[in-house]
Amino acid sequence: MTSVPTAAHDEQHPETPELPPITMFGPDFPYAYDDFLAHPAGIGSIPATEHGTEVAVIGGGLSGIIAAYELMKMGLKPVVYEADQIGGRLRTVRFEGCAAGDEGELDCELGAMRFPPSSTAFQHYIDLVGLETRPFPNPLAPDTPSTVVDLKGESHYAESIEDLPQVYRDVMHAWNACLEEGADFSDMNRALRMRDVPRIREIWARLVEKLDNQTFYGFLCDSSAFKSFRHREIFGQVGFGTGGWDTDFPNSILEILRVVYTEADDHHRGIVGGSQQVPLRLWEREPEKIVHWPMGTSLSSLHGGEPRPAVTRMNRTAGNRITVTDAAGDTRTYQAAVFTAQSWMLLSKIECDDALLPIDHWTAVERTHYMESSKLFVPVDRPFWLDKAVDDSGVSTGRDTMSMTLTDRMTRGTYLLDNGPGKPAVICLSYTWCDDSLKWLPLNANERMEVMLKSLSEIYPKVDIRKHIIGNPVTVSWENEPYFMGAFKANLPGHYRYQRRLFTHFMQDRLPEDKRGLFLAGDDISWTAGWAEGAVQTALNAVWGVMNHFGGETDATNPGPGDLYDSIAPVELPED
Repeated sequence: MTSVPTAAHDEQHPETPELPPITMFGPDFPYAYDDFLAHPAGIGSIPATEHGTEVAVIGGGLSGIIAAYELMKMGLKPVVYEADQIGGRLRTVRFEGCAAGDEGELDCELGAMRFPPSSTAFQHYIDLVGLETRPFPNPLAPDTPSTVVDLKGESHYAESIEDLPQVYRDVMHAWNACLEEGADFSDMNRALRMRDVPRIREIWARLVEKLDNQTFYGFLCDSSAFKSFRHREIFGQVGFGTGGWDTDFPNSILEILRVVYTEADDHHRGIVGGSQQVPLRLWEREPEKIVHWPMGTSLSSLHGGEPRPAVTRMNRTAGNRITVTDAAGDTRTYQAAVFTAQSWMLLSKIECDDALLPIDHWTAVERTHYMESSKLFVPVDRPFWLDKAVDDSGVSTGRDTMSMTLTDRMTRGTYLLDNGPGKPAVICLSYTWCDDSLKWLPLNANERMEVMLKSLSEIYPKVDIRKHIIGNPVTVSWENEPYFMGAFKANLPGHYRYQRRLFTHFMQDRLPEDKRGLFLAGDDISWTAGWAEGAVQTALNAVWGVMNHFGGETDATNPGPGDLYDSIAPVELPED
């Protein structure tokens, strides 16, 4: 979901038979979640005396639904609370009355819309619920017909990186050199592919200590490859692959390195039918292997079809229990609870007592930095952008009428999503972040569309996008969503220690006894916020934590993240 370049990596690190594929295996916590999920022994069990015990799961996004699903399989009874709709920021919205031919209704992805193959634990659940993926039309991606890079009023049409002016290729090479020079990119990428834990930890420990206080922009400025302001400006405004970088410039460089090391920015795929289908299908799925519950049990059946409503209060009560009150006024007390909603909800929407978390964890929640993000989609009659453009004399230029577009204008990123020749299609007119997203905040969907169409008309003066629009625009500003208040976490310099506290919260034998039983999860608790893989990994951490809390254990042949924790724990920086 972040805006990061991809073309830079392919020439240095082509897929070869000698190296395994890259996965999101670390670098902070190099644990093989994909292998853990695939193991025939399963991911753990609890004593039979605890079967049927209720566990609160607060938040019905991807992390919450996965945690609930796996806890149900162990024989516990998850009670899911959801303030809005199942899926969280996996939010697929249908255009009313706009059919897409054989594929049903037209839809758009207001949240996560593209996923890297390196998200192998997430892919486990995509496969489990029987969904398919297809290439996502990122700029300059192999399956993208064409890309237009428009900067300072000058547009360049490209079907590959070689079609762009030399300065853009210079910027790409500068980024490659910067990563090698300042972050041992090739060495770390290889170690991650080989799952060489000692080497990963050696490289990353040195870099965390060196770079925790460094911004992304400062990292560029320190590189001999990026001495040119012009190169930094181009890189920030349009970048390569999925777009420009400048909205990330104030963030910690460690956040960026996690993404590029694991190629989370590469080879993206979209989910056919929409990403929200993953949690929705898990909600309805009847596991083939389940303990305690009869065959045919699903999360839906345990809840009578609907999750509990929004949580309004959480507090600790006698016996170190977690007491939860919801919007319907129902109050229940649990031995354990998993909290997967945006962490800021604990500061605002939910009344909490201070005893829920240790004070250092409250500080980490308060310091969490969220990025803003907005999108606007329109349905169109067909993929007209594949028509060939003509010049002033009416002669075909051989170029597409319109292309995936990266620009420094208000729209920033425009994506063209077709369903096949002649079928209704969708345009993401604009995808923006941070300050660029805030520019849209006061405008309603139609006002946003008008500004976007004006910007695009300056790039494509002969293209009448409006005449192809067949329905109302759909928009979102995640910073204005009451149960999110931002798109996802992005650590600022100096925040590594805070993130470590949140991620390691599932290891509760390190906590005082009166601070145990509540487990934090969700992608903002992970090292890779904004990526579905982080939501999956922290859900599995929380499941291990709950299992351990109830006296359960993993099979000796399939140790869980907590079992191996001491040998792969994240770098611990001094607090003094």
